[in-house]
Amino acid sequence: MSRRCDLTGTTVMTGNNVSHAKNRTRRRFLPNLCDVSLMSETLGRKVRLKISAQALRTVDRRGGLDAFMLKAKDIDLSLKARRIKRQIHKAQQAQSA
Repeated sequence: MSRRCDLTGTTVMTGNNVSHAKNRTRRRFLPNLCDVSLMSETLGRKVRLKISAQALRTVDRRGGLDAFMLKAKDIDLSLKARRIKRQIHKAQQAQSA
């Protein structure tokens, strides 16, 4: 299981621990991932995703999962999230027709 956000693609970063004597040793910065269930109004069901805390704030700010997915780039989304985006898009087209 990878440490990668399903919505934003945030992944592990690397850097240095720097001591007071300026000695540098390599370290990893892990993303703050959360297992959440987000409600999709268009699909009428909950969707389980593994997303970062920052992505969760962005989803709330944009007005929910559906609004976030329609604005998100496909290259940032995981395969599971791309499938959900496609389902939301098809459901919205069916509702408008």
